[in-house]
Amino acid sequence: MPSSPFLHSALALAALAVIAPATGAQSTASATSTIAAVTLYPGSATVERVLQVPAGSTQAVFACLPAQLDARSLQVRSASNVRIGEVNVQTVERRIATGCADALDSRIRSAEDDLARAQAEVQALELAQTWLNTQAGAPAAKDGTANAQIGAKADALRRSALNTLTQLHQAQRTLEERQRALERVQAEQGSVQAAEVAVVRVTLATPSDADVRLTYQVRGPSWSPSYRARLDSSSAKVTLERLALVAQTTGEDWRGVALTLSTGQPLTTTQGPLPRPWTLDVPPPEPPRPQAEAAMAAMSADAMPAPAAPMLKTMRSAAAPLPSFEPVTTQGAYATQFALPQRVTVPSGGERVTLALGAQSLPVTLLARTAPALEPHAWLVAQLPTLTGDWPAGPIALERDNATVGQGRFDPQASDFERLGLSFGRDDRIAVRSEPVQELTSATGFMSGRSERSIERRFTVENRHPRAITVQVLDAAPVTQNAAIRVQSAYTPQPADTAWGGQPGLVLWQQELAAQASSAFTAKHTISHDKDVTVRERH
Repeated sequence: MPSSPFLHSALALAALAVIAPATGAQSTASATSTIAAVTLYPGSATVERVLQVPAGSTQAVFACLPAQLDARSLQVRSASNVRIGEVNVQTVERRIATGCADALDSRIRSAEDDLARAQAEVQALELAQTWLNTQAGAPAAKDGTANAQIGAKADALRRSALNTLTQLHQAQRTLEERQRALERVQAEQGSVQAAEVAVVRVTLATPSDADVRLTYQVRGPSWSPSYRARLDSSSAKVTLERLALVAQTTGEDWRGVALTLSTGQPLTTTQGPLPRPWTLDVPPPEPPRPQAEAAMAAMSADAMPAPAAPMLKTMRSAAAPLPSFEPVTTQGAYATQFALPQRVTVPSGGERVTLALGAQSLPVTLLARTAPALEPHAWLVAQLPTLTGDWPAGPIALERDNATVGQGRFDPQASDFERLGLSFGRDDRIAVRSEPVQELTSATGFMSGRSERSIERRFTVENRHPRAITVQVLDAAPVTQNAAIRVQSAYTPQPADTAWGGQPGLVLWQQELAAQASSAFTAKHTISHDKDVTVRERH
C-alpha cells in the first residue's frame, strides 16, 4: 500500500472490476461493482461495495474510486473458500482510468452530440443564405433572353430565401433548446469531476463464484440533525418530527443504498489529553534587575494570554460526537447507529437530502410569556415533557395551527430547555400594557447623609382568548453587589419566583387568567446608599 495515510482529493462516479483467469490464456472478464451500504458519520462515511467474481479469478480491480479515501481503512471480505492476498492502491488520472463513465456521462455526451448537430444545421443554413444573397447581387445576363430569365430567377430566389430563412429560424430555436438541455444534464452532475481517482487491486484465489466486498472510509460526507414542530393549540399537542440533512461530494452517487446514520467519528483521534505532572517547589532568589527591565517584564506578563484549559474544555465539548435519531436504533457501548428502513439515494455534488426519521405527538403546557418592560407583547410558549432518547441540538422549523411562524434552535440537552420551552410566535390575543415608570429620589437619614431612590413599575395583562390561559410575566429587579448599597423590593401580587432560572433579580409572576379577564402586576424597588457612594448601574 502507499505510505501516505490518505489518497489525493478527488471525485468518482463508478467502480469497475477486471477479473483474470487463474490459469491458461489471459482472457479478461469485467463487471461493475455496486454500493451496497453506507454508514454515515458527522464528517465521514464508510462505503461498502460488492463485486461478483467468477470461479478462477486471480485479481479484482476496483477502479474510479474516490481519491480521498483513507487507504488505511481498506477491508476486503468474501466467502470462506475465497483466499485474499495483497491489496494495492494507486492514484491515476481520471482521463486514462477505465470505467469512470456512468449513465449521466452518457446523457451528457448525447446532449453534446445533439447540440453539435443543431449548431451544424444552423451554420449550413447560414451558408445557404449567404450564397442566395450572392446570387441575388450577381449581374443579369445581357443576351436576348435576359428579360425572360430575370423574372424566373427572382421568383426562384424568393422561394429559396423564404424556405431557407424559415428553416434557419427553426434551427436556431432547436439550437437554444439543445443548449438548455445540455445545461440541465450538466447541472445534475453537481460538482466538477476530479482530475484523479483511486484504483484498488485485490489478489484473489477463487475456486467458485463469489462476492467480494470492499469497504473503505472517505472524508467529507456528513449529516446533521433538524426538526419540525407543529402545534395544534386546540388540543395542546405538538407533533415533533425528526429529520436528518445529508450531503456528500465524494463523486460517488449513492443510489438506492442502505443508509445508516451513526454518532461515531472513526477518523478522529482515539485518545484524549492526559494531565501533566503537578509539582511544587521554591524558586531560588532572583538577582536584582534594572528598573527598566523589570517594567518590561511586567508588561509582558500582562500581555500573556489566559491559561488554555478553558479553551481546551470548549474544544473538547465542540468536538464531542453528535448523538442522532433513529427509526431503528442500535445502542452500542460507545456509539449509536440509526438504520433507515428504506433505500436512500444521495447524489454527489453537495445536494442536500432531507430524510424523515419519524415523529412523536406530545402533550404540552401552553402559556403566554411577556416581559412588559421590554416590549408590550406576549409570546405563545409550549413547555414539553421530559424527552427520552438521543436528541442532538439542531435547527427547528415551527408551525402553529397549520401556519409557519418561523425557525429556532432545538436543544433538549440544555439545562433550561424544559423551563423555556418552544416559542410559537406572538400571541396577539394577550394585550399587554406598561404604565410609565414612577421614579423619585430623596435624601434621608440623620443630617440627610443618605440618598434614596424609589422606582415603581406597573403592568396590566388582559386575556382576550375565549378560554383561560396561563400567563407568565417577567421583570428584572435590582440586585446589590456591594454592602454599601441597600435594596428593598415589594411586589403586588407576590411573584412565584424572584430568582427565575437561578438568576437573582429575575422576577416571575405566573397565574391563570380567565377568558376576557385582566390582572395588574406592580413592582416597587427602593435603593439607598450614602451620598458619597457612586452607584454603577447595569441593566
